[in-house]
Amino acid sequence: MLRGEYVMQIKTYRTELDENQHNVLVKENCYSYPIEFLKDPKAVTDMLNAVFNLKNLAEEYVYMIAFNTKNRPLGVFEVSHGTVNQSVCNPRELFIRALLCGAACIILAHNHPSGETVPSKEDIESYKRVKEAGRLIGIRLLDSIIVGDGYFSFKEKEM
Repeated sequence: MLRGEYVMQIKTYRTELDENQHNVLVKENCYSYPIEFLKDPKAVTDMLNAVFNLKNLAEEYVYMIAFNTKNRPLGVFEVSHGTVNQSVCNPRELFIRALLCGAACIILAHNHPSGETVPSKEDIESYKRVKEAGRLIGIRLLDSIIVGDGYFSFKEKEM
């Protein structure tokens, strides 16, 4: 690493049940990524494509990036793996993970294997549900990004 070059640690986690049937975080991997911040939807998309190859996956995957109060990533979670044209994403499962890692805010991202990044009716409804659930418990949804041939950002489109 060159002097002055920033590297962010991208940590991936999963949840498991402990001996008392409580959710716990389990660290899976840690990747070095050569930037300091995920400052905009393009940076998030670039990271997800570089680390997880999101744009080339054959089925829909939903990832959540959890951030601390200084907008530094706490962890990345694969929260759903679906079919060629859908993936179920329930706010409960998202926010269990966000609460366990102490997140102040989150970004959601999922791919469209077709390459088309226009949000479906289901994408829009899911976004609204997650945003409202986060508002109620105090964890902001910063953005929801659809990755394909390029990306679509709900934040950029002010949806």
